[in-house]
Amino acid sequence: MSEHRIALITDSTCDIPSNLVEQHDVTVVPMHVIWGDETFRDGIDLSPKAFYRRLTEHAEPPTTAHPTPEGFLATYKKAIGAGAEEIVVIAISSEQSGAFQAATQAVRMIDHPVRVFDSRSNTMGLGWQVLAAARARESGGDANAMIQAAESVRQHLSHYVFLDTMEYLYKGGRIGGATRLIGSLLDIKPLVYVDRDTGKVEAAGRARTRKRGLNMLYDRFFEPLDTENVMHIAVMHGDAPQDAERMAERIERDYAPAELLIDITGPVLGVHTGPGAIALCGYSENRRRQA
Repeated sequence: MSEHRIALITDSTCDIPSNLVEQHDVTVVPMHVIWGDETFRDGIDLSPKAFYRRLTEHAEPPTTAHPTPEGFLATYKKAIGAGAEEIVVIAISSEQSGAFQAATQAVRMIDHPVRVFDSRSNTMGLGWQVLAAARARESGGDANAMIQAAESVRQHLSHYVFLDTMEYLYKGGRIGGATRLIGSLLDIKPLVYVDRDTGKVEAAGRARTRKRGLNMLYDRFFEPLDTENVMHIAVMHGDAPQDAERMAERIERDYAPAELLIDITGPVLGVHTGPGAIALCGYSENRRRQA
C-alpha cells in the first residue's frame, strides 16, 4: 500500500531520473516505441542507450504511441487498490501527444476522484511539474495544492532544445511552429522551444555549427529566468553525455542552481529530437537565493 492517500501519475516522457521517481512515489505510465512489427514500452523494454544505438544503425524510422484510455484506467485501478483516495495525473502537452486526452477519457470510466493536468511541456519541463506536485504532497498539500504547485512551475518554465539535425523532428510530425526552419533542413542546426502557454514546439533560431548552437541554447534558456532566484535546471541529452556534462559545469559555475540534474532523453522523445540533441529545462522560484 502506498504511504500517500493521493496517487501521483505521469507518463514516461517526463524523463525524471529513476531515483527521484522512487523517492517521491511517482507512478509512470509507459509510452510506446514502434519499430516495424516490434513494440517497446518506453524505459521498460527499451533503454535510452539501446534506443539511440538502434536509431543510428537502422534506416527504418520508429514511430510512437501514447497509452490508451484502458491503460490509464488499469493504472488508476491499481492505485485505488493500493489505497489511493484521490489521483492526480500530470501529462505531456496535449499539443504533442494524445496521452492527456487518453488519461481524461479514462476518468469517465471509473467512479473515483481523478484530476488530470496538462503540463503543456515534455521531458523535464513535465518532470519538474511532477516533482513540484510530489513535494507539495509531501508537505501535506491536497490535490488542489499539488495542481497549483505544478501550475506555478509551468508558468515560470524555460525549455529550449538544440537539435543536431531537423530530420527527426520533421519525420516525427512534432514540428509545430518550427516549420519555417525547414527550407534549409540539411544545412542548419536548429534551436526550438516549448511554449509554456500553448504547449507547442516553436522555432527559436538556427546555427551553422554545433558550438554556436549550444552557446545560443545557453543564452536563450536563461533569458526568461530570474537568475537571482532559486533555480531548478535539468540538462537532457540525446546520448551526448560529454556535451551535457560541459553544459552542466558551465551552469554550475555561472549560476549555482539549487537543483541541477543531468540525464539522457528517453526513447519516445528521442524519436523526434534524434541523437546529439541537448535540452535545457528549468524554472526559477519566487524566492531569492541565499548568499
